[in-house]
Amino acid sequence: MARLIPTPALDDAPLAPGLYVVATPIGNLRDITLRALDVLNAADLVLAEDTRVAGKLLSAYGLSAKLARYDEHGAEQTRPRAMAALAEGQRVALVSDAGTPLVSDPGYRLVREAAQAGHPVFPIPGASALLAGLSAAGLPTDRFLFAGFPPAKSAARRTFLEELAGVRATLVFFEGGSRLAGSLGDMAAVLGDREAVVCRELTKLYETVTRGSLSELAADPQFEAPKGELVVLVGPGREAEASAADVDAALADALKRLKPAEAAAEVAKALGLSRRDLYRRAMEMRSGR
Repeated sequence: MARLIPTPALDDAPLAPGLYVVATPIGNLRDITLRALDVLNAADLVLAEDTRVAGKLLSAYGLSAKLARYDEHGAEQTRPRAMAALAEGQRVALVSDAGTPLVSDPGYRLVREAAQAGHPVFPIPGASALLAGLSAAGLPTDRFLFAGFPPAKSAARRTFLEELAGVRATLVFFEGGSRLAGSLGDMAAVLGDREAVVCRELTKLYETVTRGSLSELAADPQFEAPKGELVVLVGPGREAEASAADVDAALADALKRLKPAEAAAEVAKALGLSRRDLYRRAMEMRSGR
């Protein structure tokens, strides 16, 4: 039988005044960090998207704190209270229902206002559905764009997706179960039949990661109206093949600044073409052919 590693005692070092943006688990309660527990234990005020959810998390670790609601509906009323607490030198923690605050959650206005008022803002990193999805997907991660929740209606959603079609990066979306099939279909129609991944219930008991093309995922019966939290990741589209005129134009521009070998290397990197072929063409252009 595997032994559980005992949790070290909470750090009793004084917590500096300021605003703490605290990541909380997205499912598995053991994904809380020790530093997050220290902050929540010492905070004078905890701003929570849902005080009931935050209360359960605190209770699971034997903590208690003064809680105040801070969601998209109550933020305007709660922010002055939070700013007053910071002005008094208190420690204020901001948490969302799950994951890292400000990622499709309210909070950036509070962070901006606190920073503008000269209060320290401390990030307390931890769980994030966005990063968990990227970790499991197997899609390129050197460049990615988090696009949040797509619009609910198909027409608006397609317009939204058209704006992203030219982005050469992995696209990451959050989506609700009732809209998933429609979103996948619209993504296939607008973005092309790209490689994609649907992650459901990450870190929870029924976690699933399903890979396939957008059209395959859109036709999969399990995604008609799945329950749970969903992250959709779509691989980057292929670069359109450059025309001969485009290549010559790029080389001509590069040759104004660089030697043929250097110009060929620059254009090869930019267009994904053969450096040797581009060098040959650069030499032809230099000789007037």
